Amino acid sequence: MRITQIIETPVRLRGEVANALVDFSRHTVSLVAVVSDQIRDGKPVTGIAFNSIGRFAQSGILADRMIPRVLRANPESLLDDAGWIDPARVLRCALTDEKPGGHGDRAGAAAALELACWDLNAKLADEPAYRTIAEYFGRELDGDPVNTAVPVYAAGGYYYPGDDAGAGVDRLRSEIRGYLDMGYDAVKMKIGGASMSEDLARIEAVIDIVGSGARVAVDANGRFDQAAAIAWAQALRPYGLRWYEEPGDPLDFALNAEVIAAYDGAVATGENLFSVRDATNLVRYGGMRPGVDIFQMDAGLSYGLTEYVQMIEVLEAGGFDRRFAFPHGGHLINLHIVVALGLGGCESYPGVFAPFGGYAPGCVLAEGTIAPTDAPGFGLECKPDLAAVIAELVG
Repeated sequence: MRITQIIETPVRLRGEVANALVDFSRHTVSLVAVVSDQIRDGKPVTGIAFNSIGRFAQSGILADRMIPRVLRANPESLLDDAGWIDPARVLRCALTDEKPGGHGDRAGAAAALELACWDLNAKLADEPAYRTIAEYFGRELDGDPVNTAVPVYAAGGYYYPGDDAGAGVDRLRSEIRGYLDMGYDAVKMKIGGASMSEDLARIEAVIDIVGSGARVAVDANGRFDQAAAIAWAQALRPYGLRWYEEPGDPLDFALNAEVIAAYDGAVATGENLFSVRDATNLVRYGGMRPGVDIFQMDAGLSYGLTEYVQMIEVLEAGGFDRRFAFPHGGHLINLHIVVALGLGGCESYPGVFAPFGGYAPGCVLAEGTIAPTDAPGFGLECKPDLAAVIAELVG
Protein backbone atom coordinates (compact mmCIF):
# COMPACT_ATOMS: atom_id res chain seq x y z
CA MET A 1 0.00 0.00 0.00
CA ARG A 2 1.20 3.51 -0.79
CA ILE A 3 0.18 7.10 -0.24
CA THR A 4 0.26 8.62 -3.71
CA GLN A 5 -0.94 12.14 -3.03
CA ILE A 6 -1.88 14.46 -0.16
CA ILE A 7 -4.10 17.46 -0.85
CA GLU A 8 -5.10 20.34 1.43
CA THR A 9 -7.49 23.19 0.88
CA PRO A 10 -8.70 25.93 3.23
CA VAL A 11 -12.48 26.05 3.61
CA ARG A 12 -14.21 29.10 5.00
CA LEU A 13 -16.83 28.60 7.70
CA ARG A 14 -20.29 29.91 6.93
CA GLY A 15 -22.21 32.26 9.19
CA GLU A 16 -21.54 35.29 11.35
CA VAL A 17 -21.26 34.34 15.01
CA ALA A 18 -18.93 35.41 17.81
CA ASN A 19 -18.00 34.38 21.32
CA ALA A 20 -16.53 36.68 23.98
CA LEU A 21 -13.23 37.03 22.09
CA VAL A 22 -13.48 35.71 18.53
CA ASP A 23 -15.45 36.65 15.42
CA PHE A 24 -15.76 33.42 13.42
CA SER A 25 -16.98 35.00 10.19
CA ARG A 26 -13.49 34.95 8.68
CA HIS A 27 -12.37 31.60 10.06
CA THR A 28 -11.16 28.79 7.81
CA VAL A 29 -10.52 25.07 8.27
CA SER A 30 -7.91 22.84 6.60
CA LEU A 31 -9.59 19.97 4.73
CA VAL A 32 -7.05 17.22 3.94
CA ALA A 33 -7.22 14.24 1.59
CA VAL A 34 -4.74 11.34 1.79
CA VAL A 35 -4.93 9.41 -1.47
CA SER A 36 -3.85 5.76 -1.61
CA ASP A 37 -2.94 3.44 -4.47
CA GLN A 38 -5.84 1.12 -3.59
CA ILE A 39 -8.65 1.27 -6.14
CA ARG A 40 -12.33 0.73 -5.31
CA ASP A 41 -15.14 1.29 -7.81
CA GLY A 42 -12.64 2.74 -10.23
CA LYS A 43 -11.34 5.41 -7.84
CA PRO A 44 -8.44 5.52 -5.36
CA VAL A 45 -9.46 5.04 -1.73
CA THR A 46 -8.96 8.40 -0.04
CA GLY A 47 -8.91 9.38 3.61
CA ILE A 48 -10.52 12.70 4.51
CA ALA A 49 -10.23 14.76 7.69
CA PHE A 50 -9.90 18.33 8.96
CA ASN A 51 -8.30 20.19 11.84
CA SER A 52 -11.46 20.67 13.92
CA ILE A 53 -13.42 23.92 14.26
CA GLY A 54 -12.62 27.29 15.74
CA ARG A 55 -9.04 27.72 14.50
CA PHE A 56 -7.67 28.84 11.17
CA ALA A 57 -6.49 26.60 8.33
CA GLN A 58 -2.82 25.58 8.42
CA SER A 59 -2.22 25.51 4.68
CA GLY A 60 1.36 26.80 4.86
CA ILE A 61 2.52 24.38 7.53
CA LEU A 62 1.03 21.46 5.64
CA ALA A 63 2.18 22.46 2.15
CA ASP A 64 5.67 23.65 3.07
CA ARG A 65 6.67 21.17 5.76
CA MET A 66 4.47 18.22 6.61
CA ILE A 67 3.10 16.99 3.29
CA PRO A 68 6.50 17.03 1.53
CA ARG A 69 8.06 15.07 4.41
CA VAL A 70 5.46 12.31 4.16
CA LEU A 71 5.62 12.10 0.36
CA ARG A 72 9.46 11.95 0.43
CA ALA A 73 9.49 9.11 2.96
CA ASN A 74 10.18 5.50 2.08
CA PRO A 75 6.63 4.17 1.61
CA GLU A 76 7.42 1.07 3.68
CA SER A 77 8.34 3.26 6.64
CA LEU A 78 4.74 4.50 6.85
CA LEU A 79 3.18 1.02 7.11
CA ASP A 80 2.44 -1.12 10.15
CA ASP A 81 3.40 -4.79 10.41
CA ALA A 82 0.21 -5.81 8.60
CA GLY A 83 0.94 -3.56 5.65
CA TRP A 84 -1.63 -0.85 6.48
CA ILE A 85 -0.93 2.86 6.68
CA ASP A 86 0.15 3.53 10.29
CA PRO A 87 -1.21 6.92 11.45
CA ALA A 88 1.39 7.13 14.23
CA ARG A 89 4.27 6.60 11.77
CA VAL A 90 2.80 9.15 9.39
CA LEU A 91 2.59 11.59 12.30
CA ARG A 92 6.21 11.02 13.30
CA CYS A 93 7.28 11.56 9.71
CA ALA A 94 5.26 14.77 9.42
CA LEU A 95 6.97 16.11 12.56
CA THR A 96 10.52 15.38 11.40
CA ASP A 97 12.93 18.15 12.53
CA GLU A 98 10.23 19.91 14.57
CA LYS A 99 11.41 20.96 18.03
CA PRO A 100 9.40 19.96 21.10
CA GLY A 101 7.12 22.52 22.73
CA GLY A 102 5.26 25.36 21.08
CA HIS A 103 2.14 23.32 20.46
CA GLY A 104 0.24 25.82 18.33
CA ASP A 105 -0.97 25.69 14.75
CA ARG A 106 1.31 22.80 13.80
CA ALA A 107 -0.64 20.57 16.21
CA GLY A 108 -3.80 21.14 14.18
CA ALA A 109 -1.98 20.74 10.87
CA ALA A 110 -0.54 17.40 11.93
CA ALA A 111 -3.93 16.33 13.31
CA ALA A 112 -5.72 16.83 9.99
CA LEU A 113 -3.12 14.66 8.27
CA GLU A 114 -3.08 11.94 10.95
CA LEU A 115 -6.88 11.74 11.21
CA ALA A 116 -7.18 11.38 7.44
CA CYS A 117 -5.10 8.21 7.78
CA TRP A 118 -7.65 6.77 10.24
CA ASP A 119 -10.41 7.57 7.77
CA LEU A 120 -8.40 5.88 5.00
CA ASN A 121 -7.85 2.70 7.01
CA ALA A 122 -11.50 2.46 7.98
CA LYS A 123 -12.56 2.86 4.36
CA LEU A 124 -10.12 0.17 3.30
CA ALA A 125 -11.66 -2.11 5.95
CA ASP A 126 -15.13 -1.04 4.75
CA GLU A 127 -16.23 -0.16 8.27
CA PRO A 128 -17.06 2.96 10.28
CA ALA A 129 -14.06 4.65 11.87
CA TYR A 130 -15.25 3.96 15.42
CA ARG A 131 -14.87 0.23 14.80
CA THR A 132 -11.37 0.63 13.36
CA ILE A 133 -10.32 2.84 16.27
CA ALA A 134 -11.94 0.67 18.96
CA GLU A 135 -10.28 -2.47 17.66
CA TYR A 136 -6.88 -0.78 17.31
CA PHE A 137 -6.94 0.37 20.92
CA GLY A 138 -8.34 -2.87 22.28
CA ARG A 139 -11.74 -1.56 23.29
CA GLU A 140 -13.60 -4.56 21.85
CA LEU A 141 -10.88 -7.06 22.64
CA ASP A 142 -11.05 -6.58 26.41
CA GLY A 143 -14.71 -7.40 26.88
CA ASP A 144 -15.68 -3.72 26.64
CA PRO A 145 -18.15 -3.59 23.74
CA VAL A 146 -18.65 -0.34 21.92
CA ASN A 147 -21.82 1.57 22.79
CA THR A 148 -22.61 3.57 19.67
CA ALA A 149 -25.22 5.90 21.20
CA VAL A 150 -23.47 8.56 23.28
CA PRO A 151 -24.71 11.64 25.16
CA VAL A 152 -24.60 14.83 23.15
CA TYR A 153 -25.33 18.48 23.86
CA ALA A 154 -26.13 21.33 21.47
CA ALA A 155 -23.52 24.11 21.56
CA GLY A 156 -24.83 27.51 20.57
CA GLY A 157 -25.86 30.69 22.29
CA TYR A 158 -23.36 32.82 20.39
CA TYR A 159 -23.44 36.58 19.97
CA TYR A 160 -24.65 38.01 16.66
CA PRO A 161 -23.65 41.38 15.20
CA GLY A 162 -26.31 44.06 15.51
CA ASP A 163 -28.32 42.38 18.27
CA ASP A 164 -29.19 44.58 21.22
CA ALA A 165 -29.89 42.97 24.59
CA GLY A 166 -33.59 42.38 23.93
CA ALA A 167 -33.17 41.07 20.41
CA GLY A 168 -30.31 38.86 21.54
CA VAL A 169 -32.44 37.21 24.23
CA ASP A 170 -35.32 36.69 21.80
CA ARG A 171 -32.98 35.09 19.26
CA LEU A 172 -31.45 32.92 22.01
CA ARG A 173 -34.84 31.69 23.20
CA SER A 174 -35.81 30.72 19.67
CA GLU A 175 -32.48 28.97 19.10
CA ILE A 176 -32.69 26.91 22.29
CA ARG A 177 -36.29 25.89 21.60
CA GLY A 178 -35.12 24.69 18.21
CA TYR A 179 -32.47 22.45 19.80
CA LEU A 180 -35.03 20.91 22.14
CA ASP A 181 -37.34 20.28 19.20
CA MET A 182 -34.49 18.45 17.44
CA GLY A 183 -34.13 16.08 20.41
CA TYR A 184 -31.27 17.61 22.41
CA ASP A 185 -31.84 17.70 26.15
CA ALA A 186 -28.73 19.70 27.15
CA VAL A 187 -27.25 22.89 25.72
CA LYS A 188 -24.24 25.18 26.02
CA MET A 189 -24.17 28.96 25.59
CA LYS A 190 -21.59 31.73 25.55
CA ILE A 191 -20.91 34.29 28.25
CA GLY A 192 -18.43 37.14 28.61
CA GLY A 193 -19.39 38.99 25.45
CA ALA A 194 -21.88 41.25 27.22
CA SER A 195 -22.18 42.77 30.68
CA MET A 196 -22.67 40.39 33.58
CA SER A 197 -26.24 41.55 34.08
CA GLU A 198 -27.07 40.99 30.39
CA ASP A 199 -25.43 37.57 30.36
CA LEU A 200 -27.18 36.49 33.55
CA ALA A 201 -30.48 37.46 31.92
CA ARG A 202 -29.51 35.31 28.93
CA ILE A 203 -28.70 32.38 31.22
CA GLU A 204 -32.01 32.72 33.04
CA ALA A 205 -33.87 32.77 29.72
CA VAL A 206 -32.20 29.51 28.66
CA ILE A 207 -32.85 27.80 32.00
CA ASP A 208 -36.48 28.86 31.74
CA ILE A 209 -36.76 27.03 28.41
CA VAL A 210 -34.84 23.84 29.20
CA GLY A 211 -36.22 23.57 32.72
CA SER A 212 -33.05 23.10 34.78
CA GLY A 213 -29.62 24.67 35.19
CA ALA A 214 -28.22 21.13 35.27
CA ARG A 215 -28.97 20.96 31.52
CA VAL A 216 -27.16 24.24 30.72
CA ALA A 217 -23.41 24.80 30.42
CA VAL A 218 -21.80 28.22 29.97
CA ASP A 219 -18.55 28.99 28.14
CA ALA A 220 -16.41 32.08 28.70
CA ASN A 221 -13.78 31.09 26.10
CA GLY A 222 -10.91 32.22 28.32
CA ARG A 223 -12.26 35.75 28.56
CA PHE A 224 -11.74 36.53 32.27
CA ASP A 225 -8.82 37.43 34.49
CA GLN A 226 -8.70 35.78 37.90
CA ALA A 227 -10.83 38.36 39.70
CA ALA A 228 -13.53 38.34 37.03
CA ALA A 229 -13.48 34.55 36.73
CA ILE A 230 -14.06 34.16 40.46
CA ALA A 231 -16.73 36.88 40.50
CA TRP A 232 -18.51 34.99 37.73
CA ALA A 233 -18.15 31.71 39.65
CA GLN A 234 -19.91 33.32 42.60
CA ALA A 235 -22.65 34.71 40.35
CA LEU A 236 -23.19 31.35 38.65
CA ARG A 237 -23.31 29.22 41.81
CA PRO A 238 -27.07 29.60 42.46
CA TYR A 239 -28.00 28.31 39.01
CA GLY A 240 -26.66 24.76 39.49
CA LEU A 241 -25.21 24.69 35.96
CA ARG A 242 -23.92 21.66 34.13
CA TRP A 243 -20.49 23.28 33.93
CA TYR A 244 -18.61 26.59 33.77
CA GLU A 245 -16.22 26.36 30.83
CA GLU A 246 -12.80 27.91 30.30
CA PRO A 247 -13.15 30.85 32.68
CA GLY A 248 -9.64 32.17 32.01
CA ASP A 249 -6.58 31.72 29.84
CA PRO A 250 -6.32 27.98 29.14
CA LEU A 251 -2.64 27.85 30.13
CA ASP A 252 -3.17 29.68 33.43
CA PHE A 253 -3.51 26.56 35.54
CA ALA A 254 -3.27 28.56 38.77
CA LEU A 255 -6.31 30.63 37.74
CA ASN A 256 -8.21 27.44 36.93
CA ALA A 257 -7.36 26.02 40.34
CA GLU A 258 -8.45 29.23 42.09
CA VAL A 259 -11.79 29.21 40.28
CA ILE A 260 -12.37 25.57 41.21
CA ALA A 261 -11.57 26.34 44.84
CA ALA A 262 -14.24 29.05 44.79
CA TYR A 263 -16.88 27.11 42.86
CA ASP A 264 -18.80 24.01 43.90
CA GLY A 265 -20.02 23.20 40.39
CA ALA A 266 -18.11 21.56 37.56
CA VAL A 267 -15.46 23.45 35.60
CA ALA A 268 -14.64 22.39 32.04
CA THR A 269 -11.44 23.16 30.16
CA GLY A 270 -8.85 21.68 27.80
CA GLU A 271 -9.95 22.53 24.26
CA ASN A 272 -6.94 24.85 23.89
CA LEU A 273 -4.42 22.34 25.22
CA PHE A 274 -2.72 20.70 22.27
CA SER A 275 -0.30 18.12 23.70
CA VAL A 276 0.25 15.42 26.28
CA ARG A 277 2.50 17.80 28.21
CA ASP A 278 -0.26 20.42 28.37
CA ALA A 279 -2.74 17.83 29.63
CA THR A 280 -0.21 16.62 32.19
CA ASN A 281 0.21 20.15 33.53
CA LEU A 282 -3.56 20.59 33.75
CA VAL A 283 -3.81 17.42 35.85
CA ARG A 284 -0.87 18.46 38.04
CA TYR A 285 -1.62 22.13 38.56
CA GLY A 286 -5.14 22.96 37.40
CA GLY A 287 -7.04 21.81 40.48
CA MET A 288 -9.28 19.47 38.48
CA ARG A 289 -11.42 17.18 40.65
CA PRO A 290 -12.03 13.53 39.73
CA GLY A 291 -15.71 12.83 39.26
CA VAL A 292 -16.57 16.52 38.95
CA ASP A 293 -14.67 18.49 36.32
CA ILE A 294 -14.70 18.04 32.54
CA PHE A 295 -11.81 17.63 30.08
CA GLN A 296 -12.36 18.96 26.53
CA MET A 297 -9.15 18.23 24.63
CA ASP A 298 -9.75 17.77 20.91
CA ALA A 299 -7.81 15.32 18.73
CA GLY A 300 -8.27 17.59 15.71
CA LEU A 301 -6.28 20.31 17.44
CA SER A 302 -3.77 18.03 19.18
CA TYR A 303 -1.67 16.13 16.62
CA GLY A 304 -4.50 13.68 16.02
CA LEU A 305 -5.75 10.53 17.68
CA THR A 306 -2.28 9.17 18.53
CA GLU A 307 -1.60 12.10 20.87
CA TYR A 308 -5.18 12.31 22.10
CA VAL A 309 -5.21 8.71 23.33
CA GLN A 310 -2.05 9.45 25.31
CA MET A 311 -3.88 12.41 26.88
CA ILE A 312 -6.66 10.08 28.00
CA GLU A 313 -4.02 7.80 29.51
CA VAL A 314 -2.61 10.77 31.44
CA LEU A 315 -6.07 11.51 32.85
CA GLU A 316 -6.60 7.92 33.94
CA ALA A 317 -3.13 7.73 35.50
CA GLY A 318 -4.09 10.82 37.51
CA GLY A 319 -7.22 9.15 38.88
CA PHE A 320 -9.73 10.63 36.42
CA ASP A 321 -12.43 8.71 34.58
CA ARG A 322 -12.43 8.92 30.76
CA ARG A 323 -16.22 9.39 30.95
CA PHE A 324 -15.48 12.95 32.07
CA ALA A 325 -13.85 13.65 28.69
CA PHE A 326 -16.14 15.57 26.32
CA PRO A 327 -14.07 16.61 23.29
CA HIS A 328 -14.52 20.11 21.91
CA GLY A 329 -15.72 20.45 18.33
CA GLY A 330 -19.21 19.21 17.47
CA HIS A 331 -18.54 17.18 14.36
CA LEU A 332 -18.46 13.66 12.96
CA ILE A 333 -14.78 12.93 13.59
CA ASN A 334 -15.10 13.51 17.32
CA LEU A 335 -18.36 11.56 17.44
CA HIS A 336 -16.53 8.48 16.17
CA ILE A 337 -13.70 9.06 18.66
CA VAL A 338 -16.10 9.37 21.60
CA VAL A 339 -17.88 6.16 20.60
CA ALA A 340 -14.66 4.24 19.98
CA LEU A 341 -12.90 5.24 23.20
CA GLY A 342 -15.89 5.12 25.54
CA LEU A 343 -15.74 8.81 26.50
CA GLY A 344 -18.42 10.77 28.32
CA GLY A 345 -20.12 12.44 25.40
CA CYS A 346 -19.86 14.73 22.46
CA GLU A 347 -20.50 18.34 21.58
CA SER A 348 -22.74 19.20 18.63
CA TYR A 349 -23.00 22.28 16.43
CA PRO A 350 -26.44 21.85 14.87
CA GLY A 351 -26.80 25.51 13.92
CA VAL A 352 -23.31 26.92 13.40
CA PHE A 353 -19.95 26.33 11.70
CA ALA A 354 -21.20 24.86 8.43
CA PRO A 355 -20.13 22.86 6.53
CA PHE A 356 -18.18 21.06 9.27
CA GLY A 357 -20.40 21.48 12.33
CA GLY A 358 -23.10 18.98 13.20
CA TYR A 359 -23.74 15.45 12.05
CA ALA A 360 -24.93 13.61 8.96
CA PRO A 361 -28.68 13.14 8.41
CA GLY A 362 -28.40 9.41 9.15
CA CYS A 363 -27.06 9.99 12.67
CA VAL A 364 -30.11 9.38 14.83
CA LEU A 365 -30.66 11.75 17.75
CA ALA A 366 -32.93 10.34 20.46
CA GLU A 367 -33.33 11.15 24.15
CA GLY A 368 -30.18 13.26 24.22
CA THR A 369 -27.93 10.64 22.61
CA ILE A 370 -26.65 10.26 19.07
CA ALA A 371 -24.98 7.46 17.14
CA PRO A 372 -22.84 7.53 13.99
CA THR A 373 -23.94 5.67 10.90
CA ASP A 374 -22.20 2.58 9.56
CA ALA A 375 -20.80 4.50 6.57
CA PRO A 376 -17.12 3.65 5.98
CA GLY A 377 -14.64 5.97 7.67
CA PHE A 378 -15.81 9.06 9.50
CA GLY A 379 -18.73 9.35 7.10
CA LEU A 380 -17.92 12.94 6.17
CA GLU A 381 -19.17 12.32 2.65
CA CYS A 382 -22.64 11.60 4.08
CA LYS A 383 -22.99 15.21 5.21
CA PRO A 384 -24.40 16.91 2.10
CA ASP A 385 -22.88 20.37 2.51
CA LEU A 386 -19.48 18.90 3.36
CA ALA A 387 -19.71 16.24 0.62
CA ALA A 388 -19.83 18.99 -1.99
CA VAL A 389 -16.59 20.49 -0.67
CA ILE A 390 -14.91 17.09 -0.55
CA ALA A 391 -15.95 16.42 -4.16
CA GLU A 392 -14.27 19.65 -5.21
CA LEU A 393 -11.10 18.62 -3.39
CA VAL A 394 -10.68 15.07 -4.70
CA GLY A 395 -12.78 15.09 -7.88
